Amino acid sequence: MKEEEIRKRNIFNKYLELVEIDIKEFFDFNTFVKIPCPACFCSDFKFEFNKHGFDYVSCKKCFTLYGNPRPTFKNLKSFYANSPSTSFWIEKFFKPVAESRRVKIFKPRAEYISKTLPELSEGQIGDIGSGFGLFLEEIAKFFPHVKSIAIEPSPRQAEICRSKGLHVLCCALEEVKNLEGKFDLFTAFELFEHLYDPYDFLNRVKVLLKPGGYFLMTTLNARGFDIQLLWEKSKSVFPPHHLNFFNPTSIRNLLKRLDFEIVEISTPGKLDWDIVEGMILKENIHINRFWHMLAGNDNQEVKEALQKWITNNNLSSHMRILVKKPRASVISQLA
Repeated sequence: MKEEEIRKRNIFNKYLELVEIDIKEFFDFNTFVKIPCPACFCSDFKFEFNKHGFDYVSCKKCFTLYGNPRPTFKNLKSFYANSPSTSFWIEKFFKPVAESRRVKIFKPRAEYISKTLPELSEGQIGDIGSGFGLFLEEIAKFFPHVKSIAIEPSPRQAEICRSKGLHVLCCALEEVKNLEGKFDLFTAFELFEHLYDPYDFLNRVKVLLKPGGYFLMTTLNARGFDIQLLWEKSKSVFPPHHLNFFNPTSIRNLLKRLDFEIVEISTPGKLDWDIVEGMILKENIHINRFWHMLAGNDNQEVKEALQKWITNNNLSSHMRILVKKPRASVISQLA
């Protein structure tokens, strides 16, 4: 898989330009909230850089990179629902590559669940931040009897999901009511980095899951290859969208704090080197002469071997997490 197959560079760059404009319209930096580390709640951090007015710091204890201070939950929700850049993302960025993303991204995720969790074939699945509903369409091909709900706060994308016959809740997960203990599985793809409060989000996931239910998410790894090399130049580090950059250790510790059982924390990414190479060759980003030398090398086997090494050693910037809500203990069942 190549980056260009799932996001066209010129369109993506135009989108990022529009986000910069929207920042000035939708955010008042004087109202931003200072927070401790979203992973370990430590208040000892190191300033890393400022990007488009947003400060990014790294936790000195667990090395989570995060935006601090940050907009409120209400402010972020308004931005995602009403900003012109969001409309551009839907119509100009996502729609042209939707089918490619279906094949390259969402179908493999559905396959992963069908093989890993076959017992959920007739369960209830909630997809958080469903977008166009592609994942729910794909999982239905493997689990035709599954009950699914798209949880999508964007009115436009919620309507797209409805047009496909999907059951939709047009709200954020934190606003879902009267469904406590009803879900066998929640999924959240490329959502965690957007959240105002990751702990509250995970706690709500736990409340809404059945005992023994699962939560699968993908998110960005701050200690991954392309983010570490590109750092503030990385397009993955782009406010106000991406505020939380956990790593395998820090996300594990946060999940354990909430008593989730860890099934898998891995970095199965395939694009780390392709992203770095694209920034060097097509956007004239300078990072280190070795990487420039490699980018100019025509030996694709070397580059493929590098990506495989990155993935196998948990060093990709794309992180996948599968956890389980514990079943009720004997004591709680008897109480």
